Amino acid sequence: MEKLLRVKVHPDSRENRIEEKGPAAYEAWVKAEAEQGKANAAVLALLAARLGIEAKRLRIIKGATAPSKIVQVLG
Repeated sequence: MEKLLRVKVHPDSRENRIEEKGPAAYEAWVKAEAEQGKANAAVLALLAARLGIEAKRLRIIKGATAPSKIVQVLG
């Protein structure tokens, strides 16, 4: 069964942190800038750590260039 998560991202922040806003909703602040996929990679790493899984099991399926993203948990 696939699981989808909503994530709102704030790139170029002072710290890396993630907060759970609901059962499948998160808000993340990352130091990385929103260029060349740096912020997306940082968000996936933070989310993976929070969920206790490897980052390679996460994939952004919508919103790769937007602050609001839909992330799929694989496997």
